[in-house]
Amino acid sequence: MAGVSPTSELRVGIVGAGAIAQIAHMPVLRKLKGVHVVAICDNDGAKARALAARFGIGGWYTDIEELLEFGKVDAVAICTPNHLHEPHILSALAAGAHVLVERPIAMTTAGVTRALRAAERYKRSLLVAMNFRYRSDVQAVHGFLKGGELGELSAIRAGWSVFRAARQQLGWRSRKAESGGGAMVDLGLPMLDLALWLAGAPAVERVTARLDRGRGAGGVDEAGAAFLQCANGLDLFLDVSWRHVGEGERTWLDVMGTKGSASISPLRVFKELHGTPMDVTPTGAASRESLFASSYRSEWAYFLAAARGEVTAEPPEDQLQVHRVLDAIYRSADEQREVKL
Repeated sequence: MAGVSPTSELRVGIVGAGAIAQIAHMPVLRKLKGVHVVAICDNDGAKARALAARFGIGGWYTDIEELLEFGKVDAVAICTPNHLHEPHILSALAAGAHVLVERPIAMTTAGVTRALRAAERYKRSLLVAMNFRYRSDVQAVHGFLKGGELGELSAIRAGWSVFRAARQQLGWRSRKAESGGGAMVDLGLPMLDLALWLAGAPAVERVTARLDRGRGAGGVDEAGAAFLQCANGLDLFLDVSWRHVGEGERTWLDVMGTKGSASISPLRVFKELHGTPMDVTPTGAASRESLFASSYRSEWAYFLAAARGEVTAEPPEDQLQVHRVLDAIYRSADEQREVKL
């Protein structure tokens, strides 16, 4: 995989000036050494210009092709609506840039395949921003699983619930042609990816799902649940909602094995020792940085190392199964039956 010289400063462009660029990527990038955000583009020129001024970025554009031609970037972060991810990935890779793209890579499994093949053809890194993988609590659980300390996995339960009161808060996410789906795409996709990644990417054989389109903002689902059965006997359960009325946003992941269990938010780990469940949760100094911010910082550090050729990043081929399962979830809900993969 071709890389940038480790001694040179990496020039990064931001494609899309929406919320995720403003609250996640740019605050992290301005603190990282050896990287310089040199350009930003958004079809809303006023927003791009204002954000460039706010973060001290030299160039702003209203089109990705202009950014790629004049920005002289080594890498780009694609933070546009879902339906633009694939064409923006293909343009950036063809221009010789490494790509970090917000989830999902594309709207379809075929689109994911095209993006993967393009990264291979142009010899550039392609990373999908599944930032949950880089959280410290998730990394701790991953370590226990990788070491076999929790025994054989039997089940994973994961979910994400938020409260979005108004259709205006959803924006393009409420329009299926731009988002590809509702809460199950927005919240379910990253939790599905996380569960399959922690489990070692087992083959999913059967999917049963139910989606609630409720008030029907643009016909997309506002809540849903899915039950997945894997070839190795592992069961996965997903539960997501845009209509959670509670104290605050909730994310959870519970892992159950034959020798122990683990969960996040907060991190808890238990193992059976001498016939008794024992709390073996790792302890250490708490970071002042939020899990959200630290996950994006770690993600960017990994991506930049891959772009410089310091690490060999595996192509995100696992996203093919993630998208096949997501397709099966929607098909199961639409047809009200179990779907076999």
